Amino acid sequence: MSERTAYEPGTPSWVDLTTTDPGAAKAFYGGLFGWEAQDAGPAEETGGYAMFTLRGKQVAGVGPVMAEGQPATWSTYVSTDDVDAAVARARGAGGAVLVEPMDVTDAGRMAVVAHPAGGAVGFWQPRDHIGAELVNEPGALTWTQLHTSDKDGALAFYGAVFGWTLGDWGGMPVINLGDRGIGGIMDMPPGTPDEVPAFWMTIFAVDDAAAAAGKAGELGGSVVVPPSEVPGVGRFAILTDPQGVYFGVIAATG
Repeated sequence: MSERTAYEPGTPSWVDLTTTDPGAAKAFYGGLFGWEAQDAGPAEETGGYAMFTLRGKQVAGVGPVMAEGQPATWSTYVSTDDVDAAVARARGAGGAVLVEPMDVTDAGRMAVVAHPAGGAVGFWQPRDHIGAELVNEPGALTWTQLHTSDKDGALAFYGAVFGWTLGDWGGMPVINLGDRGIGGIMDMPPGTPDEVPAFWMTIFAVDDAAAAAGKAGELGGSVVVPPSEVPGVGRFAILTDPQGVYFGVIAATG
């Protein structure tokens, strides 16, 4: 099911891009995925945040870097029915609150939390905005994956906050919510410096990973990991946009 109207609490439901050049990002992702950008509201209320849409459905967000030193990155948000309670659990499990719970107009309530093994992640309590309205089809979010040097610590943290457990999908470790796989969990990429914190990678579905990689290059991005076959999953590549933000694309076979 690609169109969504709700998410079970504990499920990644939204991704957004923080970038040094929102205009360039809108042009790049529009050319790559066919996205259109729509302002979320008056800039004085939203900080210049915009929604990427595909076929009229909201698929991701984009906004400017708001503070000096803030990294340009794709961020993952996990749906919850009570942000304040989730933040309290995160604090109790050793997380640090980067953005305290706050209302976002009538869209919902959010917070951002960081954990040494679990990376930085957003919590989203939906009101008018449920999260991505379209997933798991070309041009839409299909997977989020945590890269960490401490998988046990990450699972202990997220288990306490959302009830996540470790699962297996064809020999690959996945994060389960109940008996359903809702994300990946992997070691840090080889050669990653020790000081690089755990992070979430955002992965979008495409029809053809090689074509997407080629198009990204034409639009000013780059190919970090060329398209390669992941047995039983599909053909996967890691790219960057012109501002150097990493993301993945996959042409899934299942």
